[in-house]
Formats: sequence, structure tokens, C-alpha cells
Amino acid sequence: EDPSLERHFKGHRDAVTSVDFSFNTKQLASGSMDSCLMVWHMKPQSRAYRFAGHKDAVTCVNFSPSGHLLASGSRDKTVRIWVPNVKGESTVFRAHTATVRSVHFCSDGQSFVTASDDKTVKVWSTHRQKFLFSLSQHINWVRCAKFSPDGRLIVSASDDKTVKLWDKTSRECVYSYCEHGGFVTYVDFHPSGTCIAAAGMDNTVKVWDVRTHRLLQHYQLHSAAVNALSFHPSGNYLVTASSDSTLKILDLMEGRLLYTLHGHQGPATTVAFSRTGEYFASGGSDEQPEVDPLVPPSRGRSQESMQSQSQEPVSMPQSLTSTLEHIVGQLDVLTQ
Repeated sequence: EDPSLERHFKGHRDAVTSVDFSFNTKQLASGSMDSCLMVWHMKPQSRAYRFAGHKDAVTCVNFSPSGHLLASGSRDKTVRIWVPNVKGESTVFRAHTATVRSVHFCSDGQSFVTASDDKTVKVWSTHRQKFLFSLSQHINWVRCAKFSPDGRLIVSASDDKTVKLWDKTSRECVYSYCEHGGFVTYVDFHPSGTCIAAAGMDNTVKVWDVRTHRLLQHYQLHSAAVNALSFHPSGNYLVTASSDSTLKILDLMEGRLLYTLHGHQGPATTVAFSRTGEYFASGGSDEQPEVDPLVPPSRGRSQESMQSQSQEPVSMPQSLTSTLEHIVGQLDVLTQ
């Protein structure tokens, strides 16, 4: 198997809503509208696990830092914490009164945060298996909530067109970012914890400083809603997934678009870099997560044989190949 070609993981029976890598990059989890989670092993030819339990669409998945647990949220209003092994046992967490859109573990694994259509953000204890407290100042559905890398802050994105920053200890809203012209679909912290990036239905990606609250960068590159984004662990790149069916890789240091990927047949709904930064996975309504290694196609292979392997013809202008090689060179240095 040529490692330079993307892998398609087939198994879901409906659109993929969410993907996440385990910290050691040995496993990839995906959630789907088919109400199931799947855990794929990154080794070729190894079998995948399918986890059934949710009564409705799975909207989000997240591995715990240790990788021993996997959290999922669903339209059935519950969160489940799974042990991602053959048995696939799970614990159900109930407190939300509407669809759970997002789930994310704190970096110490002790707690996790959820966001819901009931307009609240909720924090839970992982091991005591209980609901701790709610953050409720959003006035519409909350699509996404994430802990900062140090666990002291929480950021949330909502259909009320705001991104809110919360202090976990005082449970107060520290700041509201109101520059989005539409629903805010996704938000995450930069690995340094100093800024956040948010994606919107207004086709934009915005990056703010969480200390000064200044808008640092503003990208209007997609031609439809931006549904998800993921920072490269180095903090230098951002990958975005959009309803225009493309993924884009942005160079945050240069503040420009590096690469556009046309892998999906329909909207790209989710994207995530692996924790090592050597892969990213994306999912969409074409029902299969894809994993793209960040390496250019090998030179020795003719264009025809590549076409037969891939779902669509692969043709790459020289300029793009050299750009990719440049990225790969930088990523190699960073991941070493």
C-alpha cells in the first residue's frame, strides 16, 4: 500500500459528522448520522469496531488524552463515554434537554465539556460520572465548546452569532466575540492557548487573541459555510472543512491559503489533524472518513496508475507539488 495515497474508511451508513484521532494516532474515531460510532485502526487491513447505543444521530466524538475513553454526543440528548475495545461498554450522561452538538475532554482527562441546542454549555466529571455545572448565556443553539490547553478557559460558539470565552473556575463569561455575520459553527484554541479560531455560516474563519480580544486574522476563502477547523499541533497551520465540499490548509504565520483539497462529493462536515500532525482526517455526507497523509504523491508512479487507485483523477501542477513539498518539509521538521 502506497502511504502517499489517501485512505477511505468505509462502513458508515449515513453522513459522517465528526472525526477524532487518539493521541498516539493508532486509532481514528468517527460519528455518523447512522447513530453509530466507529473506531478504525490506522494499520491497513485491521478491523474496525462499530459501537451502537445512541438512539439517534451521533453528532460528535472525542478521545480522552489517555486514549482509554471515547466520548460521543447525540441527537438523543445524551453523552456516552465508551471504552474503545471489543466489548464497547458505555456510560450514559443525561442533563441536556436537546441535541448535544459537541463534546471535548479537558487536557487532564478529569472533566469534559458539552454544547447543546438547549442553549447551554455543560461541564461534567469523567470519573465521578456526574454533571457539574452549566454555562448559560447563549440565546440560541450552542454548536461547539472546547477547553483551553491549560484547562482554565472554555470557549463556545453559537447560533446567536457569538463566540464566548468563559473562566472555568468562576464560571463567568469573560468576553463575547460578536464579529460573525451568521451562526458560528465551530471554535477551537490554538495549541499555545493564546488565541482561538472560529468558523461561520458566513463562509469565514476568524482568529482572535484571547488576552487582548483583538481580531488577528480574517479569512474569506470558502464559497459556503465553514463547518469545522483544526489546528496543526505546531500551531502554524489550520485546516478547514466547508459545505463547498473543499478542505483548505491555511498558513497562519504567513496569513494565507496554502492548499485546497477537493476530496469530498458533498459538504465536508468535519476535519481533524492527528495529535502528531502527520495526518488529517475529514468526513462528510459522502459517508466515509478519509485520511490524508501530508506527503506529496510519489514521483515514480505514472499518472494513470494513480487514477485507478483514487476515486477521481489526480493531476497536480508542478507549482502545487513544490508547495506541498515545502509544507511537508516544514511539517517533517516540526513533527520530528
